[in-house]
Formats: sequence, structure tokens, C-alpha cells
Amino acid sequence: MSDVRTVQVDAARLGRWLDGFVERHGTWQVEAGADTVALTGADGAQAWIEVPYGPLADPTVRGLIEHVRRPRCIGVLLVRRAGHAAGVFDGSTLVRSKVDSSYVQGTTKAGGWSQQRYARRRANQASAAFADAADVAVRVFDGQPIEVLVVGGDRAAVKSVLADPRLAHVAQLVGGPWLTVKDPKLKLLEAMPEQFLAVRIALDP
Repeated sequence: MSDVRTVQVDAARLGRWLDGFVERHGTWQVEAGADTVALTGADGAQAWIEVPYGPLADPTVRGLIEHVRRPRCIGVLLVRRAGHAAGVFDGSTLVRSKVDSSYVQGTTKAGGWSQQRYARRRANQASAAFADAADVAVRVFDGQPIEVLVVGGDRAAVKSVLADPRLAHVAQLVGGPWLTVKDPKLKLLEAMPEQFLAVRIALDP
């Protein structure tokens, strides 16, 4: 298993990737389940395709291709201490969004009471920032037919925002990959389909 590597393939290119697997490794044998489609080529090469946003209703290769290509209404929530973004995607198209920034002081090397006061101030600023992020998410997601909510940024920050009772209906829809993001800006939000629409495949060799 030490030779196993993972690749990501855009959903629109999955069919071509599968054709390439046959060309490289010969006709496959398929074991398809609700969450994984496993391929074994004639030369023994193996591929395990993770079913995104499963379960897979039609456990076949054709069913997998249709499943990953189906347009979905996907909500995205990105939260860090210094900023947040919420968006709604129709497939790969961003149809509704709001991005905002906030001020939270950085860490300090001061000690004693000064450090404690600083820590309390920083915690209060973070709480206010996450409350603002929750307000933004409520406005953006309200009335949208979201099927899956994909999240990213700082895990503790995301957890704090989704604890808002007004977001309970979308918090239960969290799924897909954890999105990697340093600074939630609009341009970065628009590029998120590259992460949440990618199909993850483990290969050996």
C-alpha cells in the first residue's frame, strides 16, 4: 500500500480519465458501492474512486459519471478570524454571495494582567467577528435550495458560526471536502469549485 497515491480529477473530466485508465491498464473489473467505486485493471493496477456527495444510487461506472456531473445547489461557508465568506453555487457558478472582513488583534508576548486583558479583548473581538459571519451566512443562505454545505477556513471558527441556531437547517447539510483557504476573498470564493467538485481517486500503483 506504500505506492498508493491520490489524485483529484475535475468532475467534467472523469469520463476521459476513465478512458485513460483502460488505455493504460486494460479492461477493468468493477466493484461499485454507495461510497466507493473500485477498479482493477487487467495488469493489476487498482483505483478507488470516492463518490462525492453520496450515496451512489446507481452503483455502476456510468451511474458514477452521471452522479458527479449532476448540477447541485451547494452552499459554501469560509470563516477565519480576519474574514468570512458565504456563497451559493449552482453547479460551478456562484449565484449569491457576501464577503466581509473583521479586525481581531494578533497574539502578544506580554505577560501578567496585560496579557489576560489582551486575551479577553481578542476573544471578544473574535466572538463579534463570528457573530457577523453568522449574520452574513443567514442572509446568503436564506431561501436557497441548498443540498450540501461545504465549509473551510479555521475549524473552531466554522464550528462557532454554525452553532448559531438560525443556521441549524444548513449545519446538518455539511459534507464534502474541507476547503483550504487563507483569506476569504471573493476571488477565492469563486474558485472554490476547483476543490468541492473534484473527484478524489486513490491509485495503486
